[in-house]
Amino acid sequence: MDDQDKKDNGQYVGEIKGGMRPSMKLVVMGIIDKKPKSIEVTVSCKPQEEEAEADVGLQLKVSFMDKAVQRNARLAGKWGPCENTLSFFPFAPGEAFKMEIVCEHQQFRILVDGQPLCGFNHRVSKLASLTALRVFGDLQLTKVA
Repeated sequence: MDDQDKKDNGQYVGEIKGGMRPSMKLVVMGIIDKKPKSIEVTVSCKPQEEEAEADVGLQLKVSFMDKAVQRNARLAGKWGPCENTLSFFPFAPGEAFKMEIVCEHQQFRILVDGQPLCGFNHRVSKLASLTALRVFGDLQLTKVA
């Protein structure tokens, strides 16, 4: 990640140099707000505004009210079916966390604090086109790499 990548307290927009590829890992570390509603992490094609229709390879939406982590992807402007099966909910208000998004040949594997949380099969075929990472929500970011 570059120095010019933007990191405000609860929002980060950065470039993934050369795009995603198997064996690559993204790390997001932060402290969750005391009264959180949601956190969202998006791996997508070119950095986008909310209205833009860029392809999204992985969108992780953490909902504290539902104790859920939804995963989805957007291809050609259309969101696919949402996945939300979880074995446990690893996030707690006011607590620090470390999320790792590991890119494998068939899927993204998501770990939180070293524990496997879930996987998400690739829907975007050109992984290298996924060049933007965006993190926002009810958290203070401490590191994005």
